[in-house]
Formats: sequence, structure tokens, C-alpha cells
Amino acid sequence: MDKLEEIFQMQEKLNERIGVSVKALPEEEQVRWLLNYTRAIQQETAELIDSVPWKWWARYQEFDKQNARVEIVDLFHFLVSAAQVLGMSADDVYQAYLKKNQVNHSRQDDGYARKKDDDSRHI
Repeated sequence: MDKLEEIFQMQEKLNERIGVSVKALPEEEQVRWLLNYTRAIQQETAELIDSVPWKWWARYQEFDKQNARVEIVDLFHFLVSAAQVLGMSADDVYQAYLKKNQVNHSRQDDGYARKKDDDSRHI
């Protein structure tokens, strides 16, 4: 088992322990849980931002690198959960990442001068 697969299994067990089983959710519940996880991702992103001295006018701030690392991992927990709600496995995420990475490189090769609405439809 690779590390990403292990993370997906661990997250599934944690979610089930919390009382959330995302296997075979009806679409209405998928929407609800995807929204829950998206909101959690937004909150964790705000906490990550607060780990970085983003207030250019304030001199008292310090970079909390240790907390930033924790917030990255928290984000990853919720991203994996969101992927699982959509029925994605670790391999599905990996394969989609490979394809999207190729799209992003292609966009850079072309100078990303205009948006192509359909260049990610194959993912």
C-alpha cells in the first residue's frame, strides 16, 4: 500500500469514528457533506493565513511555521474527506492530479493567454 492509500484508509476510519460514513451516500447527503468539508477547508485556510504575518502594517506578527504545518495537515484531512464524499479513491486523486498537472503545464507552455473552459473536462 502506498502512503496516499494509507492516508485515505486512515481518514475513512477517523470519519467513521466521528460518525460519518461517506460510502454510498445519497446525492442530497453528498451535497451536504461536501459543503461541510468545504466550509471546514475555508476555516483551516483562514487559520493557515493567521500563521503567516499577513498584516503588512503590523510589526508584532511572527511566522508560526509549526502551526502552519499543522494547518496544512488539517486541510489535507478535509480534502481527503471531500474526495471520499465524491467517491474518489487515492488512485482516482492521483490520476486526476497527473492529468490536471499536465493541463497546467500546457497552459504555461501556451502563455495562459486565454481561458479554455474545456481543457479540464477529461479529468
